[in-house]
Amino acid sequence: MGDLILELVDQYGYTFFYAALALGPFGIPVPNEVTVMTGGAIGAEGLLNPWLVYLCIFLGLITAVTIGFAIGRVFGKRLINRLRGKERFARYFASSEQLLDKYGTAALCISCFIPCVRYIVPIFMGAYGTRYAKFALYAYSGAWVWTLIFYGIGRQWGYNLSQLLIVPEAKLVLVIGCATAVLFLFWRNRAKKSQT
Repeated sequence: MGDLILELVDQYGYTFFYAALALGPFGIPVPNEVTVMTGGAIGAEGLLNPWLVYLCIFLGLITAVTIGFAIGRVFGKRLINRLRGKERFARYFASSEQLLDKYGTAALCISCFIPCVRYIVPIFMGAYGTRYAKFALYAYSGAWVWTLIFYGIGRQWGYNLSQLLIVPEAKLVLVIGCATAVLFLFWRNRAKKSQT
């Protein structure tokens, strides 16, 4: 997988990182986490400008979630009901609905740490009429934290970790760990606000 990413980076440069994240919901066969960590490793090695690599990754992800939001806004609840009925999407839609029921708009931040769900929650938000400014605040800040974490991991530990994440169990443990950390910070922030 890492070799495939390196080949694509060699061929397309910065455009690969943008396209891989922007087209992530449309079945690009490279896991987002592996792509972002590989970008961090490439930036650390100086093969490409690390700031531009990160910017392309971040812009790619916010493009994808914004398109999801727009699709939800245009096609609304009919699209959700149609996709919910398809077996391929059913569990992701169920996870998205549970997240939204439990956390409301904050689910946009949390969903960034859950593969596939990160692209479905914005569709729900668009379909249910969330204001764009509120969507952008939560979705883009969640995307920023998610990309920063995985990019930083890639910069720190490089290609060895991106190879490890091809193993589904290792990826699941890392994603759950990151999501737990984000939820803890979110909970702690809410607790502090309620005390004041």
